[in-house]
Amino acid sequence: MAKGASGSESDRAADGPPRSLLPNGPTSAPGYPGSGHESPSGPPLNAMAGVADGGAPPRTVGDAGTWLLLAGGGFVAGQLLSTVILLVVASINGHSADLSRLVTEAVPPAWVVVGGLVGLWIGFVGAVVIASRTRGTRDVVADMGLSFRAWDPVIGIVAGLVGQFVLVTVLYLPWEHFDPKLSKELQQPAQHLTGGFPGVDLAVIGELTVLVVPVVEELFFRGLVLRGFIRLFGGAGPILGPVLAVTTTGIVFGLAHGELLELLGLAAFGILLSVLAYKFKRLGPSIFAHATFNLAAILDIAHQSGAIH
Repeated sequence: MAKGASGSESDRAADGPPRSLLPNGPTSAPGYPGSGHESPSGPPLNAMAGVADGGAPPRTVGDAGTWLLLAGGGFVAGQLLSTVILLVVASINGHSADLSRLVTEAVPPAWVVVGGLVGLWIGFVGAVVIASRTRGTRDVVADMGLSFRAWDPVIGIVAGLVGQFVLVTVLYLPWEHFDPKLSKELQQPAQHLTGGFPGVDLAVIGELTVLVVPVVEELFFRGLVLRGFIRLFGGAGPILGPVLAVTTTGIVFGLAHGELLELLGLAAFGILLSVLAYKFKRLGPSIFAHATFNLAAILDIAHQSGAIH
């Protein structure tokens, strides 16, 4: 955030996913109203808002519940897989006895960081794929809204910088009067990822955090989880329903990172990412915003540690 990294949509609203990313069948893609890609016999099938209208997966409250249960299962499975991967790698490189100490170090070895991330990614992506195949159209790209527009990098970069240097700063500014060390404490999660690593390790982990983490986490949180909550809260109305879905997804995003001190900032940024995904009806802007947010945090920590000048 300002100070830490998350660990883990302004084209017109009428724009939908590019045709090349849509399945062939007229009823097999989630969509956004007004996109121009509409079912001949029902509501538009090319928008996240279509989730609330019944045209996009998950199409029923039961399906939404299944998506959210799969998300919870994917998160738990990811944690377990991370543990298994770390145990196997530690056994191979002779660190089995001190693995618990290495994991809790302020700056763990790079293999600990990468092993933990890979396990989580498998759980997250697995949940997304299973949800699409069992209670969706079987087209993960369409079901989760994974599409991009030419302006998405600009939208995302601006949103990511605002999130990192304005939103988080404003949220924590009042608390710095009570805790002068707050700024350094907020940097610890990002430092856990990057601080003290030699150049090659920093480059590898930096690339994973900026290029892979945003895609995987946006598929999971703004694809699977947000769309599940949009359907689940659909009965609350056209305004309250999306507000509840966006807010709940942001809070879940913050809680999933397991950083109590950073919870407020991560939840707020998670809400911003959810607003982007809902407003622009695709994951492109939120992916670029997430990547920018993480990159800013990594560059700041790397600069302070002397890894870059």
